[in-house]
Amino acid sequence: MSVMFLLFNILETNYWLSTFIGNSVGATVSYFLNKRFTFKNDANHGQTIWKFISIILICYILSYCLSYLISHYLISSLSIKNNEILGNVSILIGNVFYTLINYVGQKFIVFSKKTSAQKV
Repeated sequence: MSVMFLLFNILETNYWLSTFIGNSVGATVSYFLNKRFTFKNDANHGQTIWKFISIILICYILSYCLSYLISHYLISSLSIKNNEILGNVSILIGNVFYTLINYVGQKFIVFSKKTSAQKV
């Protein structure tokens, strides 16, 4: 999230590029930490990486599109016209959705016990 907020607020990168780059940085770290520590998966990288990338992209699109729509609705309901507030609220909401959806996808699709048992 810090990468997203840095890009969006300090470097004034747009919402979509900020969230995409931030999630790409996080996903890179996440793959290795989740594979090894969170889910203790011993399948080879070839079995898990394509699933991981697919889940990350699906989660990104769902989460940040949904958060963008929700935050626009909330902000317009409150008559706030500040784009910085709108972007930051969208990033926060998107991160909540992303974390929840991504965890489920990683646990049950990418690093499931079945994937680990099929080790080549």
